[in-house]
Amino acid sequence: MIVSMKLHATREEIDRVCERVQEFGYRVHSIEGEERVVIGIVGTGDVTACLESIEAMPGVEKAVRISAPYKFVSREFRPAKTLVRVDGHEIGGDQFIVMAGPCSVESERQIMQAAEAVAAAGAHLLRGGAFKPRTSPYDFQGMEIDGLRLLRKAKQATGLAIVTEVMSDRDVELVAEYADVMQVGARNMQNFVLLKALGRCGRPVLLKRGMSSTIKELLMSAEYVVAHGNPNVILCERGIRTFETATRNTCDIAAVALLNELTHLPVILDPSHATGKRSLVPAVSRAAVAIGADGIIVEVHPCPEKAISDGAQSLHIEEFEAMMADLAPYIELWKAARMTLAAVAV
Repeated sequence: MIVSMKLHATREEIDRVCERVQEFGYRVHSIEGEERVVIGIVGTGDVTACLESIEAMPGVEKAVRISAPYKFVSREFRPAKTLVRVDGHEIGGDQFIVMAGPCSVESERQIMQAAEAVAAAGAHLLRGGAFKPRTSPYDFQGMEIDGLRLLRKAKQATGLAIVTEVMSDRDVELVAEYADVMQVGARNMQNFVLLKALGRCGRPVLLKRGMSSTIKELLMSAEYVVAHGNPNVILCERGIRTFETATRNTCDIAAVALLNELTHLPVILDPSHATGKRSLVPAVSRAAVAIGADGIIVEVHPCPEKAISDGAQSLHIEEFEAMMADLAPYIELWKAARMTLAAVAV
C-alpha cells in the first residue's frame, strides 16, 4: 500500500500514521519530499481494514494498494526518478553516465593506463573486477584484495569513482571499503543473501539482469536491496541468453524503455556483455542513449589482445575515445529531451 500525506502534514500526524500501520502488523518505508511525505507499507495482514483506518486519520490525503509485486521500486510508490549520487555525479538525472574500464584488474600498469585513458576521454566511473565469477574453476578468478587496492590507487590518481563486483555476502564489508558502487553480476542477481547484505551496506548497488531472468525477476531482486534499507539501486540490462549465437547474448534494448515505465530506479546498459563483440559496442551505446538509458558500462583495455578475460568485447583505448566523441551529439539530444520531459512534468 501507499499512503500519501497531505501537503505540509505535521510530524506528529506522520508518526501517528506509521504507528497505526505497525499496529496492523505492517512495515513502513517513508520518502520525504520538500512538501509531501509518501509512506510505503509492506507485509501481510487485513489490507481493507488497514486502508479504511489510515484514510480516516488526520493528515492523510489518500491510501491506495500497489498492484505490482515489487512495492518500493515501482512507479506507483515513487513517480519521480530516483537520483543515485556517486562522487558528485547523479545517476538518473540530467547527466548521461559512462562507466568504463577493463573486465578485470590484471596489474598496476594495466589498471592505471586504463583509468587515465577513460578519465581523459570523459568517463565518470572506473569499472574493474577484483573478484571474478568464471564458468571454469581453472580460469583467472581476480586479484581480490590486491585488485581492490589497485582500484583505490587508480581512483586517487584520476578522481574516478569505482564500480566493482562483489560476489559473496562475506565480502560486502571488504569491498565497500574500496568501492563507490557495489556491482552484482548476472550470476548473482538472485543471490538473496547477498542482496540482503547489500541492503545494509550503505553503498549504491549496480544490479545486473540475470542471463535468463525476466524483467519482473530483476525488479524483485532490486526490491530485496531496497526493502532491506538501501534505496540507491541502479539497474543494468546486459543482454539475455536466447537461441541466437551470433552475439554473446541478445541485447534486450526494449527492456530499458520498459523498465523506465515500471520503476523509478535508474537504468543503464552494458553493450560489451550484450554483444560480446567490440565492433558492435559503439552502435549499441548509441542505441542506449536513444532508448533513454541513464548511462552505459563499457569494457576498455589498453591491450585487449592480451586481456586475461573478455578481450574480444573490450574496446581499445583509441576506440573508446572515438566512441565518446561520436556519442557527444547524441548525448546533447538526450539532455534536451530530459529537460523537455522535466518541464512537462512540472
